[in-house]
Amino acid sequence: MPLTEISDLIKSSGLVPVFNHDEPGTSLKVIKACYDAGLRVFEWTNRGSKAYDVFSQVIDDVREHLPGMVVGAGTIFNEDAARRYIARGARFIVSPVLDPSLAEVCKKLNVLWIPGTGTATEIYQASKWGADIIKVFPGTAVGGPGFIKAVRGPMPWVQLMPTGGVTADEENLRSWFDAGVCCVGMGSKLFTRDVVDDEDTGNLSKRIQETLRKIQDVRDKKRDR
Repeated sequence: MPLTEISDLIKSSGLVPVFNHDEPGTSLKVIKACYDAGLRVFEWTNRGSKAYDVFSQVIDDVREHLPGMVVGAGTIFNEDAARRYIARGARFIVSPVLDPSLAEVCKKLNVLWIPGTGTATEIYQASKWGADIIKVFPGTAVGGPGFIKAVRGPMPWVQLMPTGGVTADEENLRSWFDAGVCCVGMGSKLFTRDVVDDEDTGNLSKRIQETLRKIQDVRDKKRDR
């Protein structure tokens, strides 16, 4: 899938699930629950000593059994980690920070780069370096929807994805999308321990489906205004 199509897929999905787990079985279960709910994008976070090894174990199963699922690597801080994950199958790279070396390696390898930013200057710089989607992190701590709206006033072209502080309730989602985000990243607020530990993935798929429905409703209402 071309880089631009992956970017469009993320934007159209409206939701990027953010997750990792030390157990490959649990990891696959969660990715499949997202897939069954209709999502075709997933961010695997590079957190913990086992993160890369588990990613390496599950990515082949994802390719074989979940066609069309695009998995990227998040919490990437340096070029070496980016190269490692891309070589193993990551289709996009997400970072909590803005680093020119990540912009360069992703451009060289033709992989979508989503940098993390927390100020208007960083957002502008990320845009200059070619980021089509720009992460705002930590979303609530840097100013929440108000910050998004303020930044997009003078920079209406930037496509922003807040992560951190986004919840699955409709009021919260509406505040972000009304402010002008192109999508949201969601981790612990979506993957609570009770649904992750549940052997039946039906509840998790249902939660994700409901969140996607809320996002679509919010977008539809904004479009109709």
